[in-house]
Amino acid sequence: MKRIAIGLVALGGLSGLALYATAEEKRVEAKGRYFEMRQYTANDGKMDALHARFRDHTNRLFAKHGIDMVGYWTVNSGEGAGKTLVFVLGYPSKEEHAKRWKAFADDPEWKKAKADSEKDGVLVGKVVNFFMDPTDYSPVK
Repeated sequence: MKRIAIGLVALGGLSGLALYATAEEKRVEAKGRYFEMRQYTANDGKMDALHARFRDHTNRLFAKHGIDMVGYWTVNSGEGAGKTLVFVLGYPSKEEHAKRWKAFADDPEWKKAKADSEKDGVLVGKVVNFFMDPTDYSPVK
């Protein structure tokens, strides 16, 4: 079973192949991830620059520091439409979150990328973040 899942992950990058896991395996797996949801509201006219910073710098630096990028979304209706980026990050544990996020924030390459991207003004006006535990029925663990 593990060889099949590893092969599928290698072929398609599928990380949620817990479909065939037992309930106990799912409980153990759920304890092994710590999720953070972040919401960035871009300042007026800065959304494209925010996307560029993530595309050109942030994602690579997240990977460098072992931060799992679960997904990114933009808000397309209601309050914040067109200027809000929502994303979910994963970590092995709460302790690893603190360690990895600090390493990312202290990285001189990140500091330079942030400063360079904000030479014409700060990109993000508001940040909201919170931490989440997956439910026992969540397809993402």
